[in-house]
Amino acid sequence: MAGNQPGSQPHKPLKPIVFDILVILAQENLHGWGLVKALEEGPGQWKTILSGNLYRTLRDMTERGLIEESDERPHPEEDDERRRYFRLTAQGRSVAEAEARRLRRVMEAVNSAHILPAEGPPTAGGKGGGTP
Repeated sequence: MAGNQPGSQPHKPLKPIVFDILVILAQENLHGWGLVKALEEGPGQWKTILSGNLYRTLRDMTERGLIEESDERPHPEEDDERRRYFRLTAQGRSVAEAEARRLRRVMEAVNSAHILPAEGPPTAGGKGGGTP
């Protein structure tokens, strides 16, 4: 995928769900339902994920070489043979790293512009203290 090599053009920003899936799969291989649960509990806190949308996203990510089906499976007592497990590819890791660097630059700009209040210890009102 062009734009992911050092010194090349920056890649296009990823859809949030694509980046979240890459981050999740960087930690462990999961099947579709496991990804749904991880997405709901993760930092993006996805509330509703329609299975059709998830599997279309997984198919697209597979076609782009970001993820692939994994032959590694858990112990048979903990598995269901119908499950398809996914894992991050080297290209997927490279794209995730590039997106994380892009997001870091975005957050540096946000911090420079004082868009978010400075984080600090909770105050009596329960919110972080500090001033921009």
